Amino acid sequence: MKIAIVTMSDRASAGIYEDKSGEEIKKYLKENIKNGFEIIYKLIPDDYDKIVSTLQELIDMKCALILTTGGTGPAPRDVTPEATKKVLDKELPGFGELMRMHSLKYVPTSILARGTAGVAKQSFILNLPGSPKAIKENLEAVFPAIPYAIDLINGDYIESDIAFRPKKRNNLVKLHFKKYKKG
Repeated sequence: MKIAIVTMSDRASAGIYEDKSGEEIKKYLKENIKNGFEIIYKLIPDDYDKIVSTLQELIDMKCALILTTGGTGPAPRDVTPEATKKVLDKELPGFGELMRMHSLKYVPTSILARGTAGVAKQSFILNLPGSPKAIKENLEAVFPAIPYAIDLINGDYIESDIAFRPKKRNNLVKLHFKKYKKG
């Protein structure tokens, strides 16, 4: 299974500072996904066309999960949500709504965040904020629903102790993946 992490940052992509956000995502995934996966990491500037082409490349590579970080605020260079919407087949706005609601417990300015989520072919894409602390808090809020969302689009099976799957659906998904793995 392929999982992509894409950091959007003019300064980090120019080498001005280290990408701590991407590292926080890697750490969270390693702690919460039990089956094997390959991480594909991209560090790119806040550029609409570059974001669109990078996301499309990862969708074409059949990444089950694409997590972006950065570029979700109101600043002129923050274009991640717009670029993400360009490649989506279906937007799932509940993820962004929950992240904003959850983050308000910690920081009143989280209402400025514009991250979204959705599906493109068999890839699930989620926009996360750029702060490592906010990334962990937001993933704790929404990650339990992500494996099931990927199941629903016939993506790769993510095994996680914190994933929520309806009981009836869970048995059907396990049966589907047993058949899939056999051939």
